[in-house]
Amino acid sequence: MRKINLLIAAFLLMATAAVGQERPVVIRVGLLLDGKGGQQRNVNIVVQGSKILKIDSAPADASYDLRTLTVLPGLIDTHVHISFHFGKDGKANNRGETAEEQAYYTAENAYVTLMAGFTTVQSVGAQADVALREAIARGMIPGPRILTSIRQVNENSGAPDQLRELVRKLKEDGADVVKIFASKSIRDGGGQTMTDEQLVAVCGEAKNVGLRTMVHAHAAGAIKAAVRAGCGQIEHGVFVDDEALKMMADRGVYFDPNVGLVIQNYLRNKQRFLGVGNYTEEGFAYM
Repeated sequence: MRKINLLIAAFLLMATAAVGQERPVVIRVGLLLDGKGGQQRNVNIVVQGSKILKIDSAPADASYDLRTLTVLPGLIDTHVHISFHFGKDGKANNRGETAEEQAYYTAENAYVTLMAGFTTVQSVGAQADVALREAIARGMIPGPRILTSIRQVNENSGAPDQLRELVRKLKEDGADVVKIFASKSIRDGGGQTMTDEQLVAVCGEAKNVGLRTMVHAHAAGAIKAAVRAGCGQIEHGVFVDDEALKMMADRGVYFDPNVGLVIQNYLRNKQRFLGVGNYTEEGFAYM
């Protein structure tokens, strides 16, 4: 698996280096996992600029010969915070860091993410994501393609009309997605926070301006309210019930529960988080 992951990253670096080049890059592959459940052997991946033009088996001069290795499409992570890191004291905060240090930590995260095989991530989100997204797109630093929410929307972001204006401003600022907090953190019990009217305003306006929506929601009631409001993706959903699951399925709403990774990460690194914000003993008991 390590060999495969390194290959994904190497493949993306080749493709990134090819941006702006007229001549296609031909990668000869021994085994290709096609991302659709199938596999192909002894084929060429033809890349021009940042696009894969085709996959074929016709004889061709290979730019890179990877016939002894396995290649698969780059992985996608739909929920990251690309700038998050443990600080100088080993805790989950950035006390005492300069803006320059934070920028280098973020660039490091982008590089490590790419080398782990992730070629696209959705960062939800921070203002700094925008500059990082553009630097990677320019080929200045290595990293995955970044989609960002720039900031988050919650119950304190305004009345429905103000929320609609905020969504339009996010679109103007270059956001790729709208991140919504419809419930409390799991460490605070996960109850619904945004009103049904607020959710309708945000998700309705996002749809009007062509932005996707993803909703942090733990309580089953918050999930159902978000689905009824026309939101597109539910995050976490620790207290989801059968009715909410059926509503999501019936309306084509994506569910991204993060089970098997996020909470376990907190528990393994408890001492790094404990004492920061709502990372209390009571909060850990909820998790």
